[in-house]
Amino acid sequence: MTDTEVKLENCRKAVEDRIPFRPRVAIVLGSGLGDFVEEIDQKAVIEYRDIPGFPVSTVAGHEGRFVFGYAGETPLVIMQGRVHLYEGYSPEEVVLPVRLMRQMGADILVLTNAAGGLREEYRPGDLMLITDQISTFVPSPLRGANPASLGTRFPDMSAAYDEELSMLIRESAAECGFTLREGVYLQNPGPQYETPAEVRMFRELGGCAVGMSTAVETIAAVHCGFRVCGISCITNAAAGLSHKKLSHEEVAAAADEAAPQFRKLLLEAVRKM
Repeated sequence: MTDTEVKLENCRKAVEDRIPFRPRVAIVLGSGLGDFVEEIDQKAVIEYRDIPGFPVSTVAGHEGRFVFGYAGETPLVIMQGRVHLYEGYSPEEVVLPVRLMRQMGADILVLTNAAGGLREEYRPGDLMLITDQISTFVPSPLRGANPASLGTRFPDMSAAYDEELSMLIRESAAECGFTLREGVYLQNPGPQYETPAEVRMFRELGGCAVGMSTAVETIAAVHCGFRVCGISCITNAAAGLSHKKLSHEEVAAAADEAAPQFRKLLLEAVRKM
């Protein structure tokens, strides 16, 4: 077994007797979006710090725990808080939770994040369905020895975001009565925000929103067999598109303001999965 497989197996053994059911859908909640867990029928909680060798969230707004419960009839496992490359974790550590949720039994992954808007028409509070991604600026979590038990050496990323799941999110947005943006998400390593010159480059590459998570998780998720969909909460205009200085406090405040709309959309979509 590779080091990755050993660490993953140790984490699985540590939680297997505490999982109340086999989840169908896994959800990763981004900055300011953790309150979604209040919308579900909760059955169990596992703190990250109680899992030996598991990466622990260090960022404000990321609680650092798995929450198990139901949205309607759909059994869920939810990451209330994620870990990031900028916290000092390796790409392999960042995607360990995704791989663990796959081993719990989930086969659909819903990724959410707070992101900066790269388009003038995007406003704080907008929700954007992720249709594709750019991960060129962050290291792949699949570097090094490939554990065959997790997936193929060279996974196809031509349809990383599942069209059927994306259609469910579109339908749910229409039923909730609000406009859903759609576009390409770009991950930057952080923790510094992007410069105006970088933002101009990202726009030229086709990016619509930029953040510090998600893309590496999608790579690992596709690699291990998840069907993936994603939603970005636009919390600010990226550098150079606004006269305001960027701050984590601004991001968190905008995410809090958009949270009711986000929770409504996510709950409606997940019930259909």
